[in-house]
Amino acid sequence: MTTPERATSVAQAGNNLGGKYLTFALKEETYAVDVRKVREIIRMTNITRVPQMPDFVRGVINLRGKIIPVVDLRLRFGFSDPSITEHTCIVVVQIQIGTSLRRETGLVVDSVEEVLNLTPQEIEETPDFGTEVDTRYLLGVAKSKGLVKLLLDLDRILAPEEAEALSLSEAAGTSL
Repeated sequence: MTTPERATSVAQAGNNLGGKYLTFALKEETYAVDVRKVREIIRMTNITRVPQMPDFVRGVINLRGKIIPVVDLRLRFGFSDPSITEHTCIVVVQIQIGTSLRRETGLVVDSVEEVLNLTPQEIEETPDFGTEVDTRYLLGVAKSKGLVKLLLDLDRILAPEEAEALSLSEAAGTSL
């Protein structure tokens, strides 16, 4: 049962989250990120591994002279068999690390779908899955065209220690 307080909270979340989103597939699900954080979408390219990084950090790429760390979202979310297909690509996004540092990061996804305009009425608060499920990286859930799309908070996809590891991988990449 929805309480008046929860209904107000959901409405406020939707008002803050309405706008344009880039949608992409990971396994059988559709995820979305605020299009304002997307810098570009590139084909899958050679990724240079950096030693002692978490498995989901694929390594770094050289994008027009700039070293960009690359995170495989499929591995980050615990999906198995992250195979590369002709549709696999890297979405280069800008994430906020801490209060002042912004970093471009590549996200490996199965395929890019579309840019979608979501109204506040289409967005709901992230459901409570209990303490066993980590939902810190979810902004909310959108219902559009009869499908559910999970809205990602790019600034929270990485824990602070993981963001620090990305900074180290970028620094290591400068010597490549």
